[in-house]
Amino acid sequence: MSKLFLTLFASTLVFHVFAQDTTNVSRARSQDKRNAKRDRLNNMLRMEEEGDLIFNKHNIFGIRLATDGYGISFEKGKFKTPSRTFVYSFELNEKHDPKEHHISATSDGINVSTVVPFKLNNLYEFKVAVGQQHLIGGKGNKNGVAVTGIYSGGLTLGLLKPYYLDVQNRVTGQTTRKTFDQLATDTLADDQVTGASGFTVGWGHLKYKPAVNARQALRFDYGRLNQTITAIEVGLTEEFYFNKIPLMYLVPQKNFFFNAYVSILFGSRK
Repeated sequence: MSKLFLTLFASTLVFHVFAQDTTNVSRARSQDKRNAKRDRLNNMLRMEEEGDLIFNKHNIFGIRLATDGYGISFEKGKFKTPSRTFVYSFELNEKHDPKEHHISATSDGINVSTVVPFKLNNLYEFKVAVGQQHLIGGKGNKNGVAVTGIYSGGLTLGLLKPYYLDVQNRVTGQTTRKTFDQLATDTLADDQVTGASGFTVGWGHLKYKPAVNARQALRFDYGRLNQTITAIEVGLTEEFYFNKIPLMYLVPQKNFFFNAYVSILFGSRK
C-alpha cells in the first residue's frame, strides 16, 4: 500500500513540475509575442509620423485613359519591406486604332447614327500581371507626396469582336448587317449604311487572341492619410500578340502595341 502511495505521489509531483515548466514556457512565449507586437507597433507609429508608407497589403481600383483606348484596373499588393511591395494587377481595356474617327450615318438625308469608317473589329483586353513596386521617395510628412516606381509583366487575353453595320438595300429596302470588308467585296449590292449595329451585336463571332504584356510606371500618392490611397499613375505598356490583329480595313495589321497612359487610383492599405 505504501509503495502505491509513493508511486502516486511521485507521479503527481512530476506532473506538477512538468505542467509548471510548460506554463512558464508558454508565458515566456506569450510575453515575447507581446513585446514583438509592441515593438512593431511603435516602429509603425514612428514611421507613420515620419511620413513613410507602412502597411501589410493594399487594394487599389483605377480608371485608365491611354493613347489607344481606356479601361479599368484592380491591384492587390503584398508588403515585403518598407520600400518594396509585390503586386498583382488585373485590367479590362478597350483598344482603338489611332486612325479611328466617327462620322454620321444618314438615312433619307437624316442623321440617324454614327459609324467608324473602315473599322473591322473591336478589341477588348483582359490582362493579368505580377510585378513589384519600389518606393522612390516617401511623403516626408503626412501632407507630402509619395513616389513609387512600378514594373510588371503577365498575360493578355484579347477578345476580337466584329464591328457590324446596319445596311439597307436601296432597291428592296431590306435591312441586313455587314462588316466593312463584306461591303467592300460585295460591289454589286446597292447598299446604304444607316449606322453601327451596337455593342451587343457580334459576340457570337468572337475570336480569342493571346498575348504577353509589360508595364513601367510612376505613381504619385498624394492622399493625406497613409491608410487610404489617392494617386495618379503615369506609365507605358506594351502588348505582343501571337497573331496580327485586324482593327481597320486596308490598314497594315500588327501584333505589337505600345501606349502611354494616365490612371486615377483609389484604394486602401491595411
